[in-house]
Amino acid sequence: MSIDSTPARRPTALFRSQTVSTLRDPRALRVEILAGMVTALALIPETISFSILAGVGPGVGLFTSIVFALTIAVTGGRPAMVSAAAGSVALVVAPLVREHGPDYLIATVLLAGVLQVVLASCGAAALARFIPRAVMTGFVNALAILIFAAQLPHLIDVPWPVYVLVTVGLLIMVVLPRFTGVVPAPLVATIMVTVIAVVFAIDVPRVEDEGDPDAGVMGPALPAVELSWQTLGIIAPYAVGVALVGLLETLLTAQLVDELTGTSSNHRRESWGQGAANIATGLFGGMGGCAMIGQTMMNVKTCHARTRISVFAAGVVLLCLVTVLDQVLAAIPMAALVAVMIAVSATTMDWESLRPATFGRLPVGESVAMVGTVAVTLLTRNLALGVVVGVLWTMLVLGYRRIRERGSRVRLPAPS
Repeated sequence: MSIDSTPARRPTALFRSQTVSTLRDPRALRVEILAGMVTALALIPETISFSILAGVGPGVGLFTSIVFALTIAVTGGRPAMVSAAAGSVALVVAPLVREHGPDYLIATVLLAGVLQVVLASCGAAALARFIPRAVMTGFVNALAILIFAAQLPHLIDVPWPVYVLVTVGLLIMVVLPRFTGVVPAPLVATIMVTVIAVVFAIDVPRVEDEGDPDAGVMGPALPAVELSWQTLGIIAPYAVGVALVGLLETLLTAQLVDELTGTSSNHRRESWGQGAANIATGLFGGMGGCAMIGQTMMNVKTCHARTRISVFAAGVVLLCLVTVLDQVLAAIPMAALVAVMIAVSATTMDWESLRPATFGRLPVGESVAMVGTVAVTLLTRNLALGVVVGVLWTMLVLGYRRIRERGSRVRLPAPS
C-alpha cells in the first residue's frame, strides 16, 4: 500500500470534519471520551515499566505520556493513534542515562525531535511502503508477546489475592461486552477491581509501590548540559537512534490503523508531529516517545475511537490522575492494570496469522520473515531491529526469486 496514495490535504480535511461532527454528537463524543479514559489507564503500567527501564522515575514517564498525548493530538496526522513514552525509546536511551545522567537524556530527546522534523520534511514517511505485510504481522505479534511478558514480574512471587483480582478483571472484560458496550469493559474492570481491593482492604501491590506518580511533573526548562561539540558527540548517536526507531514504530502503527479503519492518513504530518511532540516532552524534562501499538489497538479496536478527541482525552485524564487525583491513582492495584494489559496483548496479537492453515497458504519466505521478525525482536527486545531483519530477509528472498525467474527464461541453443 502506498503511503502517499492520496493527496495530503484530503485525509487531513476528512479527519478535521470528523472531529467537528463528533463534538456535535453527544453519543459519538461519549465514545471518544470513554476510550480516552481506558487508554489513560492502559498507559500507566507500561509507562511505569518503561521509565524504570530507561533509568528514570515513574513520574517522568507518566508526565512524558501526558505531554506527548496532548501534543500529538494536535500535531499528528493519524487520528486515534496513541503516542506516549515507549519501550523502544527507553531501550535506546537507557545506556545514556546510566553513563551521563538525565540532563543528557533531555538534550537527546530535544535533538531527536528536531531530527524527526527534518526527516519528515525530507519525505521519510515514504519508507514505510517498503515494509512487507509479513514483517508487519511479525511486528504486531512480537509486540503482543512483549506486552504480555512485561506483566510477568507483577505475577511472580506476589500475594495470592493478586491472581484472584487479575482473574476478576479478565472475566469482566470477557463477559461484559456480551451484555453492553456502553462503557468500555477495561474501564469497568479497573474500577471494580480497585473498589474490591479498597473495600476489603486487600494487601496487594499498588501503583504507589512503583514510585511517586507525580515526581516527574515540572515546568518547561532547558537541560543543564554544556553546549559544545563534545556534548553533541555524546548525544548524537542516541538522538539518531531515538529518531529512527520512533519514526519506524510510528509509521508501522499508523499503517496498521489505516488498514484497520479503512482510512488514509497523512503520514508525513504524523512524522512531523512526532518530532514536535518529542521537542515538547524534552522541554518538560521527559524521556521521549512514539506511537504505542498496544494502546492504539485498545483505543481503536476495542473502544472504537476514531478521532483526536480520544487521544487528547487520554492525556487530560492521565494529567488529572497524576496531579489532582494522585491518591486515586496510587490506590489502583497493579493487578487491575495487569489484567488490562493482558487484554491489550490479546487484542494486539494477530491470531489468524498463527493458524496452521495460514502458514500452509503463505509462501515459505513470507512465513520465515514473519517468524524471524518475532524471534529477533524477542531476543533483542528491539522492535526496530526485528523489522529491519525481516525487511532484509524479504529482500533476499525476492532477489533469489528474480534470479531463478531470469534463469528459467534462458534457453540454450538447440544443437546443430
